[in-house]
Amino acid sequence: MDALALEAKSAKSESTPAPAPAPHKPRPKPPKKPKRIVYFEVEILDAKTREKLLLLDKVEPTATILDIKSMFHKSNPHWYAARQSLCLDPKGKPLRDEEILQDLPVGTTATLYFRDLGAQISWGTVFLIEYIGPLVIYLLFYFRLPLIYAPKYEFTTSKHWVVHIACVCHSFHYVKRILETLFIHRFSHGTMPLRHIFKNCSCYWCFAAWMAYYINHPLYTPPLCLHADYGERQVKTALVIFLLCQIGTFSIHVALRNLRPSGSKVKKIPYPNKNPFTWIFALVSCPNYTYELGIWLGFTLMTQCVPVLFFTVVGFIQMTVWAKGKHRSYLKEFKEYPSLRSPILPFIP
Repeated sequence: MDALALEAKSAKSESTPAPAPAPHKPRPKPPKKPKRIVYFEVEILDAKTREKLLLLDKVEPTATILDIKSMFHKSNPHWYAARQSLCLDPKGKPLRDEEILQDLPVGTTATLYFRDLGAQISWGTVFLIEYIGPLVIYLLFYFRLPLIYAPKYEFTTSKHWVVHIACVCHSFHYVKRILETLFIHRFSHGTMPLRHIFKNCSCYWCFAAWMAYYINHPLYTPPLCLHADYGERQVKTALVIFLLCQIGTFSIHVALRNLRPSGSKVKKIPYPNKNPFTWIFALVSCPNYTYELGIWLGFTLMTQCVPVLFFTVVGFIQMTVWAKGKHRSYLKEFKEYPSLRSPILPFIP
């Protein structure tokens, strides 16, 4: 009987499952040691005299050139950031504001060379001064204010309707430019040396006075006087060219604005969109200059005035220089840049 009890007890113990082992708890990871920041020491020297202007210690490696300029400005309040040029070499290229200290070819002790760019003025202000001048100057001649023409012509108006259309077109052009400067344009460069303002404005202002003097002169002879039928057709064709190209420049400026978000300096390739006036991007890198050329060709054809033609030629030469520079910049920055495009005129490199 004892044997049977033992056997039953043994069978019962075999059928009962053994208790599961306690789960193994992973050891907690030791806390990460904070990364040791290697601070930079930045020495700023005068590019001409090599005089030490400032020594900055404990500059974070992620600091930008703009950050360093701000630190320099705190010690030298009259040298604000826009007035400063910092270089790695006394005769080297200025460093861009967005460049990061740790990415520069320097050790933990960096030497930067300072150049004073002089008093600065914002590009928006420059453009406003450039455009307001021709607008006002042209109207002075249009209304024939005293001391411009002979006294008997003071405050008289021209008998030719082309003269009045030309005044409306010229005024519209510069009012449009002023509004685009205020509400559309985004400038990649914030400022320009103040000393250059006279050089920039003199071209616009002097040409405006030269054109206005002849177009509004009491002895001015418009195309209509040479041959009535052809002259009227010429003026109307010129007016259509002028207006279409005005729409074109506006469309391009809006497209370029939408390409770059506010406050961003990221560059992108402009492409045509649903607006037909932007389709010229397929052939030209700077269609704003192409349309600008069309505007002044239309104005030349409308007024048949030599000073206007001369201004158009000079403007085309200058815009070609700017367009070629922009085109080279696109080719350098973007490997996938469309090869069919030309700087300013289609198919002309």
